[in-house]
Amino acid sequence: MSAPAIFDLSGRVAAVTGGNGGIGLGIARGFAEAGAAVAILARDENKNREALGELRALGVRALALKLDVTDRAALAPALAEVERALGPVDILVNNAGIARTVGVARGEIGDWDHVIETNLNAAFLLARLAARAMIPRRRGKIINIGSEYSLFGNPIAHSYSASKGALIQLTRSMAVELAPHNIQVNAIVPGWIESDMTAPMKSRPFYQEVLRRTPAGRLGTPAECAGAAIFLASAAADFVTGATLIVDGGYSIK
Repeated sequence: MSAPAIFDLSGRVAAVTGGNGGIGLGIARGFAEAGAAVAILARDENKNREALGELRALGVRALALKLDVTDRAALAPALAEVERALGPVDILVNNAGIARTVGVARGEIGDWDHVIETNLNAAFLLARLAARAMIPRRRGKIINIGSEYSLFGNPIAHSYSASKGALIQLTRSMAVELAPHNIQVNAIVPGWIESDMTAPMKSRPFYQEVLRRTPAGRLGTPAECAGAAIFLASAAADFVTGATLIVDGGYSIK
């Protein structure tokens, strides 16, 4: 198999939560460029429309659905709508996530619950729904998006670190369960990536600290996360499961 063919996603259907901006949109765009039909599942309808226009401009079938992943009753109908519009989901990317300041001595318990529900519980529930549909077809890819704080502690955002750390363990456990069904489950841990969320940090001293700690000397781009996702979603990664692929310019090894 040639190098371009092994990464070809033509004929595949991908669903990306939080796919209307930042890393999620970068991954959705990358999938579309690799030939997949792509569904964006995200809350902001205006951003959904803009992202949908970008994907359709690439010449692929695409869909954008308004979805709050914490609305458990809406998850199954959303995946059913993707299947009706584009076909059965072959690739699920659990990218939607939030952060709140919740420590042991500060923050609201409701914020803790909301972060865990968004970052961890929703990923499990969506993977459960997707896997049950993938098992009879004996094919599927589930990709969970972690964080540097899957690896490190955070003094002010315990819920975020806990949810992202647990997501890596969930990835490994699902990988073991689903491997006999030819379904691969992997995780991507992005480092500091250029996005609307990270833009404000450039005016703070912490930004220079990040650059000093990153051997690459810069922030990454959503497209660089997309490259990792295309690999994990493609035939090139059919024997890769339970892995955590770190995309951080070396931040985590210094």
